[in-house]
Amino acid sequence: MKKNKLDFQDIAKVFEMPFLDLLYQAHLTHRKNFKVSDIELCTLLSVKTGACPEDCGYCSQSSKHNTDIKIEKLMTTDEVEKNCKIAKQKGSKRFCIGAGWRNPPKKHFERILEMVKVIKNNGLEACATLGMLDKDQAMRLKEAGLDYYNHNIDTSENYYKQIITTRTFQNRLDTLEIVDNIGINICCGGIVGMGENREDRINFILTLLNLKNPPKSIPINMLVPIKGTPLEHVKKIDTIEFVRMIAKTRVFFEKSRIRLSAGRESMSEEMQALCFFVGANSIFYGDKLLTTNNNDVNQDLDFMKKLGISTDLQNKNAN
Repeated sequence: MKKNKLDFQDIAKVFEMPFLDLLYQAHLTHRKNFKVSDIELCTLLSVKTGACPEDCGYCSQSSKHNTDIKIEKLMTTDEVEKNCKIAKQKGSKRFCIGAGWRNPPKKHFERILEMVKVIKNNGLEACATLGMLDKDQAMRLKEAGLDYYNHNIDTSENYYKQIITTRTFQNRLDTLEIVDNIGINICCGGIVGMGENREDRINFILTLLNLKNPPKSIPINMLVPIKGTPLEHVKKIDTIEFVRMIAKTRVFFEKSRIRLSAGRESMSEEMQALCFFVGANSIFYGDKLLTTNNNDVNQDLDFMKKLGISTDLQNKNAN
């Protein structure tokens, strides 16, 4: 992998800027590279829920945690197609399927490939998050038409060990490298508010910068504490600190889509508006994000209208 010329101190200098100066710089960067009124709508669907063998400290789907998650079998392609049609009707551009696996089981992989084809046949960008992949799996997903593969690094390499023990940080980087080499776009971000500190957030950004190709899509999640998980009692991250994270990500990833992801349901409209101002220009759209609640679709559309932000659905209705 090539190494980015920026180092820890370079990123720290931006992170430590006075808040209003950082907002200004991030907004200018965003305005230079995107239409500020443009928000990409994406839908995320859990096609196989629960019984995951991993021990990710934030996740309700882990078999290691005592949560109330309902274990569900792998969906049929017909169910996925039904959800695709609803998502497209409501204005989504990208459709992502997620499964609670360490890596895709051979017995289910053919159906996953069919799901990707269904998504493409419905005129949507296809994304998937299925755990670790090998080269053959990545190649077959590419051949099926997959546009993006989501595989988050979650946090810094150092803090990662406090959150997950069943796979290493390097395991995540290896999958990202395989996907990138095959020619699938990378969607890679993390979760803020898991008890990490600023140094961890800076190193998280540095890791993304040091990937061979920067992620074209970067989801930034705010931890949703889930009862029964090790992180259920973690103190909520400060609003200003979270907005700093979005702003810093925009400054260093000028041309990437930055997705305001999990945790949006608990954010005020003012907090979300600040995130959009400093560079967030994509949201997960729909009532659920895998297993956690999300904003109501109509609520989101009303909010976008209030801000004067355009979406594909609003543009379609206007025509």
